[in-house]
Amino acid sequence: MLETLDLSLSLAKDAYRDQLEPLQYDLHALQIRALDQRVPIMIVYEGWDAAGKGGNIRRLTERLDPRFYTVYAISKPTAEELAHHYLWRFWTKTPSREQLVIFDRSWYGRVLVERVEGFATTAEWQRAYNEINEFERLLHDDGAVIIKFWLHVSPDEQLHRFNERMADSTKRWKMTDEDWRNREKWPQYEVAVEEMLQHTSDPIPWHLIEANDKRWARIKVLRTVVETLRQRLGATVASDELASKA
Repeated sequence: MLETLDLSLSLAKDAYRDQLEPLQYDLHALQIRALDQRVPIMIVYEGWDAAGKGGNIRRLTERLDPRFYTVYAISKPTAEELAHHYLWRFWTKTPSREQLVIFDRSWYGRVLVERVEGFATTAEWQRAYNEINEFERLLHDDGAVIIKFWLHVSPDEQLHRFNERMADSTKRWKMTDEDWRNREKWPQYEVAVEEMLQHTSDPIPWHLIEANDKRWARIKVLRTVVETLRQRLGATVASDELASKA
């Protein structure tokens, strides 16, 4: 699946600025409509290191009502979390009927980093495909909107971003030895990603994002979220609806 993506796709600055704000206002209006309809929303970000997940999330949330959304940056589990089934810590973060929740990495770590780094046995990560599908199906059947993104960059673009971070004293903190180790295992991670996409696209499909150009990726994610929520919530022109309520 990853080989089908055209990583040369890009968006000029003027076109980006023209599209960004209207989409953000549409998303704000859709957040209000979801609140009125008591529809919980889950947005899941996965992708390569330095694929732009953080910047993408900032643009997605820039005009949302901060009272009704939460961003969870998922890192390695705590001792308490390790004492439970791996999905336990995500169950506790699922949204209420009045909330939008964004996961910066997620339960898919089980079939990605835990698989590649040997933190899960073969039996555990293979079993996880069905566990994850059932987890998402339960939430979906209960009325939640789940939108999943994989942000894809080329190895060359990732290296370029790594070097940029190392050269910038204000961004160097983002780099760890683990980032470099993960990069050395790119082929193993690529196999894991491909299998993840094949085995966990039902009932909730993946949206693959060409992320070599950050502007292109931000607009594509915003547009995908807006279009998905419009279809689910029965909205048409969300920004007009918001203006009528003002």
